Amino acid sequence: MQRRTLTLSIAALAAYTLSHAAFAQSSKGVASDWPTKPVRIIVGFPGGSSPDLTARAFAEPLSKALGQPVIVENKVGAAGNIAADYVAKATDNHTLGLMINGNMTIAKLLNPKLAYDPLKDLTPISLLGTSPLILTAPANAAGGNAQEFLTAARAGSNKWNYGSPGIGTVGHLGMELLKSKTGMAPVHIPYPGYPQVASAMISGDLQLSMLPPGLAMAQIRAGKLRAIGTTSSGRSTLVPEIPSLSEAGVKDFNLEIWNGIAAPRNFPKPVAARLSSLFSDIARSPEMRQKMFQQGWNVVGSSAEGLALRIQSDTKLLGGIITGQGIRIE
Repeated sequence: MQRRTLTLSIAALAAYTLSHAAFAQSSKGVASDWPTKPVRIIVGFPGGSSPDLTARAFAEPLSKALGQPVIVENKVGAAGNIAADYVAKATDNHTLGLMINGNMTIAKLLNPKLAYDPLKDLTPISLLGTSPLILTAPANAAGGNAQEFLTAARAGSNKWNYGSPGIGTVGHLGMELLKSKTGMAPVHIPYPGYPQVASAMISGDLQLSMLPPGLAMAQIRAGKLRAIGTTSSGRSTLVPEIPSLSEAGVKDFNLEIWNGIAAPRNFPKPVAARLSSLFSDIARSPEMRQKMFQQGWNVVGSSAEGLALRIQSDTKLLGGIITGQGIRIE
């Protein structure tokens, strides 16, 4: 009986091994045969925005690696969630999304009626880059330093306005967190994207906003805007000349924006694994590191698991702001 059992066990093991090898070979074939047509990267913000610039920076080297065109398409609206929903529902296995924190973390917490659930309907591919935001004001803003500006902002109360790329974006939630920590009360005005926010500040329609360094620094160096402080816990390597808000007395303030690549939930796993490796390799190349740094990003190029962990931690952080401030999209 023991001999027969052992024979059956060996046979079962052999069958499993052959089956596993066949699956691995099949998976390898699926990944190596893909793509069979142009790949699209969907971006939820306008041309010239940080996500758009990142997508276009990666499109060319990714196209070379895949041997197919990589096309960037902008589907603007709802703080990037229109594009994220489009990606979540894509079924052609050739559609990816370049998304920001909110689209992949707290979108459903903000709006329970949202047509997609980022935690269920998207497949993480790679975290590409991270960056603090810069609290920015018009060039003629009140106060000689950050502390004096924050004092003026508190005095301005709800007569001041601030802009963001939309409800639920990090630019919005970061300002709401700052309001809770400083006692200021500026009114939120949403815009299609960060470039429009910067233009509104330059024209005097807004008194402050949190902007990505890649966009803000060009205007700050041109004398059109003024930097108040970064949202990082200490000085950022991206803009070491600008003090952090923590240095200005805003305790325990640490907030970042990030860009990541995602695919639909049912995206083929072997292809997702291949893409994760490709995006990681491209992100860490010297050329891309320099380009991303110039655009205001600290390059990451993580694994899919790395992005999943960041999604988990940001959902907790940003979700706490949403719950604490009672923020909702109706």
